[in-house]
Amino acid sequence: MAGNSRRRGAVRKPGTKKGPTVGSGGVRRRGLEGRGATPPAHMRPNHPAAKRAAKAAKSQGRRQGKKTDDTEVVLGRNPVLECLRADVPATALYVALGADADERLTEAVQIAADAGISILEVPRHDLDRIATNGLHQSVALQVPPYSYAHPDDLLASARAAGSPALLVALDNISDPRNLGAIVRSVAAFGGHGVLIPQRRSASVTAVAWRTSAGAAARLPVARATNLTRTLKSWADAGLQIVGLDADGDTTVDELDGSGPIVVVVGSEGKGLSRLVRETCDAVVSIPMAGPTESLNASVAAGVVLAEIARQRRPS
Repeated sequence: MAGNSRRRGAVRKPGTKKGPTVGSGGVRRRGLEGRGATPPAHMRPNHPAAKRAAKAAKSQGRRQGKKTDDTEVVLGRNPVLECLRADVPATALYVALGADADERLTEAVQIAADAGISILEVPRHDLDRIATNGLHQSVALQVPPYSYAHPDDLLASARAAGSPALLVALDNISDPRNLGAIVRSVAAFGGHGVLIPQRRSASVTAVAWRTSAGAAARLPVARATNLTRTLKSWADAGLQIVGLDADGDTTVDELDGSGPIVVVVGSEGKGLSRLVRETCDAVVSIPMAGPTESLNASVAAGVVLAEIARQRRPS
């Protein structure tokens, strides 16, 4: 019955009154205020676009971290041993479990142990994964990125060597295997160093290390910001600039390599670039007896360097 205070729920208990109470702390006023413009989708925490943006940023960070903290791995017993003999600042030597020990591997382990380089025995499939082609011969050497010389220092060391300077510059050589093979030929025929452009050129990577058979550890390689400008400065210093190109004006038979000389090697396809060609004092080619139009850049460089070394040998 209405108004019966004894009925259950008819009387409100103290402190349970609904409606406004004394002071709301501004909650209602702040709740009525605007929140500003709606942020873009990629800035909303739970929006799919925001999740995609965060994933892309994380992936980009990993790529940048890998690039800035890069290392090279030299593969093969001869390249590894040559690097260790040349005191390359290696950080670790990897040897496959069960590897057949020969004189090269034994010496490499001994040099690494004496130098305090970590020696790690790893399963063979780990080296297979590093090498991708399996050409590791059960040994690998981890080294920091190659430290390039300055072109001025390269010229100074060549002129102080006691024999006429013999330098090789590369133009349009993009294959690191060609670079490694040329470095090996320069070292074999008494050259003093190799110059490469800083851009659009092969660099001294693990592939070049292997192809050079470790010669990159003994022979300085310099990088030029502007190859043409560096060649002109070397010409002003008294060096003869000789280009090597299939469309040369003369042949290597007429080349005089007894004096200070820079051999500029162009690629098999593009040859010498226009500005580099105009900088050369002469452009020579290698005469062919058969139907072959041109030689591989590294082979052509080896032929010319062998001819220069022949001219310089005491008769």
